[in-house]
Amino acid sequence: MKRHEVETIGQLMQEYLRNEGLETPLLEHRIVQAWQEVAGPVASSYTGQLYVRNGILHVQIRSAALRQNLMMGQTLLAQRLNAHVGHQVISSIRFF
Repeated sequence: MKRHEVETIGQLMQEYLRNEGLETPLLEHRIVQAWQEVAGPVASSYTGQLYVRNGILHVQIRSAALRQNLMMGQTLLAQRLNAHVGHQVISSIRFF
């Protein structure tokens, strides 16, 4: 009797999501959900619309001063968001 390689349920789910084209939308949703935790309560309180399109996180910030401050640290913020979800999902952040 041959032994087959055993896969975890997590591996099977990830393979299923990838095959069905659902992995990217799920990861994009996780990035949006992680914004509040990663950006912090102050930035979150001034955040309006938040969505991912073509690998870019679009964030509406209602304070010009905060927007300018976040723009200076957008590379680090993008890295932290990607690290939070465990995948390279976004390449940059666009504040508007």
